Amino acid sequence: MAILVTGAAGFIGYHVARALLDRGERVLGLDNLSPYYDPALKKARLARLEGKGFSFQALDIARRDEVAEFGRGHPEIDRIVHLAAQAGVRHSLEHPFDYVDANVTGHLSMLELGRHLPRLENLVYASSSSVYGGNTQLPFSTSDRTDDPVSLYAATKKAGEMMSVAYARLFGIKATGLRFFTVYGPWGRPDMSVFLFTKAILEGRPIQVFNNGDMRRDFTFIDDIVQGVLASLDRPAPGHRVYNLGNNRAEPLLRFIEVIEKAAGRKAIVELKPMQKGDVKETFADIEDATRDLGFRPTTPIDIGVPRFVDWYRGFYKV
Repeated sequence: MAILVTGAAGFIGYHVARALLDRGERVLGLDNLSPYYDPALKKARLARLEGKGFSFQALDIARRDEVAEFGRGHPEIDRIVHLAAQAGVRHSLEHPFDYVDANVTGHLSMLELGRHLPRLENLVYASSSSVYGGNTQLPFSTSDRTDDPVSLYAATKKAGEMMSVAYARLFGIKATGLRFFTVYGPWGRPDMSVFLFTKAILEGRPIQVFNNGDMRRDFTFIDDIVQGVLASLDRPAPGHRVYNLGNNRAEPLLRFIEVIEKAAGRKAIVELKPMQKGDVKETFADIEDATRDLGFRPTTPIDIGVPRFVDWYRGFYKV
């Protein structure tokens, strides 16, 4: 038996694969090593996964024929954690087809793969808090409407959810979608706010703060996210289901920056900017369903998680 982790060289994929290996699972990793951000960081993550129980193949999940061939060569796969995607709201404004290729075609390729795997027991995949779009009712609940996207990225993640519903009904695939809320932590993506802010603060450069700082985010530490992913993997859905994985706290962005400043030992040079296209003012996860069904209980506030990120950043980049 083996667990397939797509996006294994990515931020969340790396941490999930490592947690699975730590508990003795056999893990097959896929990733296309996209140049969306520095592939050297992705290769450094993969290097830490090498060893007993892990094997990796560079593969673009949008290439459906190659995905099908991979599946035929690995009939032992019994669980899938599908985390590969084109991330980033702002990038979608200039490169829309990247999102359709990775998040729509790629997601469908994984559903088709799962459909034809003879031993598949469960498919867990990454959705996003972005699907809540223009929703102004807080906290965001999985019972809220999600048909008002404010970005193409959000629309493609919602499309993935809808395709998963269809495959669960048509082919009996047990699938769980996880709506992640602003995940951060060591080995994180360079386009995320904590990475951008930490880098700029340590280098003495200005940081851009949008909507004049009047924003709140449900910042969720990576260890808490991994706990939710593994719980979803261990508890197959009866059909299709969706959960929020967030910290269940909407932190003011300016307080988040203050915590980074304290951890970095430097004050930020702040440039206040208007709201950007595709962005939302607030996110806040209602995690009642995930707590009830998965035992999901985040335990890492930003006062603990942010210093752990800054320490990793200093060590990795030798700052």
